[in-house]
Amino acid sequence: MMKWFKNTGPGVLVAAAFIGPGTVTLCTLAGVKFGYTLLWAMTLSIIATIILQEMAARVGIITQKGLAAIIKEQIKNPILKKIAIILILSAIVIGNAAYEAGNISGASLGVSAVFGEENYYLYPILIGIIAFALLYIGNYKILERSLVVLVVIMSISFLATAVITKPNFELLFKGMFVPSFPKGSMLTIIGLIGTTVVPYNLFLHASLVKEKWKNKSDLKYARKDTFIAIILGGFVSMAIIIAATAINSSNILNGADLAKGLEPLYGNFAKYFLGIGLFAAGITSAITAPLAAAYVANSCFSWKANLTNLKFRAVWFLILLLGVVFSSLKISPIEIIKFAQIANGILLPVVALFLLWIVNKTTVLGNFKNGIFQNIISGLIILVTIVLGFKSILKVFELL
Repeated sequence: MMKWFKNTGPGVLVAAAFIGPGTVTLCTLAGVKFGYTLLWAMTLSIIATIILQEMAARVGIITQKGLAAIIKEQIKNPILKKIAIILILSAIVIGNAAYEAGNISGASLGVSAVFGEENYYLYPILIGIIAFALLYIGNYKILERSLVVLVVIMSISFLATAVITKPNFELLFKGMFVPSFPKGSMLTIIGLIGTTVVPYNLFLHASLVKEKWKNKSDLKYARKDTFIAIILGGFVSMAIIIAATAINSSNILNGADLAKGLEPLYGNFAKYFLGIGLFAAGITSAITAPLAAAYVANSCFSWKANLTNLKFRAVWFLILLLGVVFSSLKISPIEIIKFAQIANGILLPVVALFLLWIVNKTTVLGNFKNGIFQNIISGLIILVTIVLGFKSILKVFELL
């Protein structure tokens, strides 16, 4: 056990991205509106996350470089290189800006669940100031660990609640493994994928593993770290859906409504537990999302900047500012969070295709490149995300 803890790495951070405000919101909505029928989308998301994050980790450990830097190196044509950089930056900046708005809105939902909605317009600004201070000072590790503990407590609470609700196991397993598309579920499905398979996590994972592991022989530790953390994170997401099926209201508008999923365990105190957990999850994600965007920009433009560099700070500040602005608009925070997850689900294939191309190059990974089976599985996953993303775009235009 001690050996496992010693080798615990970035997989935990990747899994922590699931248990953010977006996951709690989307999984609660999925459970309330569609019962167990969309659990298969979580099963697909967990498998996709394991496969894609393992490929990203492999690139980071074998090359000891970031994913964006490797993609730049491998594209020789200057015009194609510029197009690739624009695509990557667009996916990360747009995706992270939407994700950041969802993070800040989620943290604001948590605060409003505890203190009420009278002064809701002030909450996104307050959370933005806290995130800015932590990012600017850079001394946020101790606070981040404390917040992660609160997120873990919330996660355990959902797992316990899922058991207390006494789920129908026949329907549960059918929902996990038999795909179905109930009427009006398409955007929720792509949202569930977007909140689990987070595009910026692929870049972040590749950058972080090379800091922890330096040798090719360490790849086994990175794989174990990725598998265990993501599967546990996936179980929590499923538990939120299962717990939400017990909620009698179909109208989820605020943090207090989301907290109904924990009422079987905590009763009237549920809103406080969920509020603190959402606040913690929102703040930790509000720090990591802008940083991830700054790291990607750093690689794309070959800045070689450190955390205190003005250009590096300018990128994370832009993402943070966009997040605060969008979350401060008079739009339902639930709708902002839903949009963020859908945007990530649509942008995912762009990043995944670049990753699949890189892991098939002998010049990059040598004997560690993808095998036939890995290519078939990852290709199918990308194809599914493209089809679902295309369908969700059509659905959006139908709604307009």
